[in-house]
Amino acid sequence: MTHHEFDDNHDWYERSGVRSGPHRTVSGPLDPATRFFPHHLVPYWDHPLVRALPERRRQELLARHLYHYLNFTAHFETRVVNRATERIADGRTGLDLPARVRLDAYRIYCDEGYHALFSLDVVEQIAAATGIPPLPYAFDPFLRQLDGIGAELLAGEPVLAQLLQVVVFETLVTSVLNEVPKDQEVLPVVREVVRDHARDEGHHHVYFSRFFERLWSDLPTSLKRRAARCLPELIVSSLTPDLRPVGAALTVAGLGPDAVRDVIADSYGTPASKGALRTTARHSVRLFRDAGALELPGAAEAFATAGLLVDVPDSAEIPREDPDEH
Repeated sequence: MTHHEFDDNHDWYERSGVRSGPHRTVSGPLDPATRFFPHHLVPYWDHPLVRALPERRRQELLARHLYHYLNFTAHFETRVVNRATERIADGRTGLDLPARVRLDAYRIYCDEGYHALFSLDVVEQIAAATGIPPLPYAFDPFLRQLDGIGAELLAGEPVLAQLLQVVVFETLVTSVLNEVPKDQEVLPVVREVVRDHARDEGHHHVYFSRFFERLWSDLPTSLKRRAARCLPELIVSSLTPDLRPVGAALTVAGLGPDAVRDVIADSYGTPASKGALRTTARHSVRLFRDAGALELPGAAEAFATAGLLVDVPDSAEIPREDPDEH
């Protein structure tokens, strides 16, 4: 594998959001009916108990769903993605990587820090413009669950577990990155920052796909077997929503404990949400299959048990820059 085959960041200084993108800001007063997030991407939006809430409370829920998404993004980028990316950049992976590959990892590190910055920036701007404050957010429970998978299935290999975490997350293709920029009813600043994020992530997807190929080829067979059984658990954990912030937002909106439990039970873990998970993970699963990971003992069964091997429509595209969006 040559440097050029690995590298997809040769024009980073000209096209990266942190280098060339404008500061995205809220313009003008926000209408009370502002759409902060696409309704169809909020699992509980059409639940009867949520539809029965006063309109102001529903708008607050929508704003806080956006806050949750942006806060999660900020934490995941810095505390999971950049934790592993810095290892790659600093040469602490155990792999003999060319300097160019390590430099590209530093560029991605800058990108991800910027994604965290503009995510929090937008939360603060919208909170100030609407008077809808964000609720306290704790990422630690989610991170403990994610790290716990590696500690259990890759015991004694914490670096490998972190590298697989970043490969998984950076090769997933979420509906948010694909759909929010195209939804003209969503608040422009939200469309813009998600579009900025998606442009960078398209390049990151290529980088980490190639990094995985290099990482996988260097692993001994015994570690490949363990890693292959760990990968589906990492995918599911990365894509399983943290329901604590959801419950907190529904409670503040005026629903009692029983109603909150009903809304969450009816809105999450449904066949539709499991199908969406498979679609989001499609490219990751294909990457691992092409590398031969699913041919190892117990791997295909682990992916099947996680619900990741059912065919889905070929609709999950890697976010790419659309020249018509400028």
